[in-house]
Amino acid sequence: MLRVGLTGNLGSGKSTIAAYLRELGAEVIEADVLGRALMEPGQSLYAAIVDAFGAGVVNADGRLNRARLAELAFKEGRLADLNAVVHPPVIAAQKQWMDEVFARDPTAVAVIESALIFEVVRDAKARGDRTGVLADWRRRIDRVIVVTAPDEVKIARYVARMAASGVARAAAEADARTRLAHQIPDGEKVAQADYVLDNAGDLTALRDQVAEVWLQLKAQSNTSSRPLSLK
Repeated sequence: MLRVGLTGNLGSGKSTIAAYLRELGAEVIEADVLGRALMEPGQSLYAAIVDAFGAGVVNADGRLNRARLAELAFKEGRLADLNAVVHPPVIAAQKQWMDEVFARDPTAVAVIESALIFEVVRDAKARGDRTGVLADWRRRIDRVIVVTAPDEVKIARYVARMAASGVARAAAEADARTRLAHQIPDGEKVAQADYVLDNAGDLTALRDQVAEVWLQLKAQSNTSSRPLSLK
């Protein structure tokens, strides 16, 4: 069994690689998708966010206003506050998911796709947490894949995803740069990675890289009958 973290900054192409790994046989969960599910009305994380940020982050339909939360986080300096509320339940849900995967298949490769694997650790330590599960999260993942791309390519992908043009395009570009500024640079992540995938734009080359890494991950999983991670 093998626990794998797939990470990279905004616009790096993590979702594309996650899809390739899923096609090859990996079990994959996206942290953003999991987080959104936990933020639905009735979930404990929903209540915690409303408690921390007030009723102003709730839409008329009762769901969270994610755009307002992003504004609070990135424009009003409350990113650390938001992460402190969101990260613990999301990490706990990720661990539960991995445990369920390995209960079904002891030789599985379980991949968590998340932009913030290294940032979770950084932020926990910045809050003075040196021994908790968040501060120790990186060491509880057996292998980490870092996806890289030039920053201008990342920004262009983000803008394209937002379908922005004109004034909206400039705002999307500024938003992308702000978000990237809060993420650890590629170079620092690469130094801590087990595998690095270059996603500058050639999808054929990218698929070949993913296939090569997958063979290694699957071989390692098949030779380990117990978790390599810390308990």
